[in-house]
Amino acid sequence: MEWDFTPEQIVKGVADYGLEEFRRDLAREVAANLRHGGGEEFRRAYDMIYDQCYWLATGKSLPDLLAAFDDDPATRDWLAALEPQLQANVQMLGAILQREIMDYVARGNPLEEALRRVAARHDELARAQSAASMFVPA
Repeated sequence: MEWDFTPEQIVKGVADYGLEEFRRDLAREVAANLRHGGGEEFRRAYDMIYDQCYWLATGKSLPDLLAAFDDDPATRDWLAALEPQLQANVQMLGAILQREIMDYVARGNPLEEALRRVAARHDELARAQSAASMFVPA
């Protein structure tokens, strides 16, 4: 994806771009890159790509992610091949999450509470958006 702002601008609060917008834009990018474009194939691809971005943006390692797919070599290889293409997305998502954490801390929450709240908000949003099938390109 391409943006008119940088991850640093997100962290500093100069640019306003949140998790909902990131998920929407990623969905549009995934849909645009699929040959057949929709349905279950789209949902599976989007979920895997988003989960990989989130995994890496939260400081976890690619080898650990890939190890979870040792029994599915095709998926493991696909995720490994995607990693270089997702670098900008991972950086942007990391900046969004960092900004949210900073906002919670600025409101007086201890860091651990801020981390918990951001993770819970992320999980809630991921469930709600998947359930609503909002990933139909505009």
